[in-house]
Amino acid sequence: MPRYRYSCFLCNEEFTVIHSWSETQEGCVKCGHNEIKKLVSVPHVAKNNEVEDDKKVGQTTKEYIEANREILEQQKQDEKRENYEPT
Repeated sequence: MPRYRYSCFLCNEEFTVIHSWSETQEGCVKCGHNEIKKLVSVPHVAKNNEVEDDKKVGQTTKEYIEANREILEQQKQDEKRENYEPT
């Protein structure tokens, strides 16, 4: 859920509220006044710092695809060896 910052016109307090983008905050959480303003804020972006051996983005995915491609090719060859007859 995104975090939104608001400012109250009555008490001049800033507060943070967590809600979905379709919801709205009706009043100040400190004083209850209903005249508040949504403040512009920088979104938080979580970064993955667990990059192993300076791998490029998608390298792990490519490795899994190649490994599964080899398994699939082996299964195809096994099926060809058997005398498979369609029903």
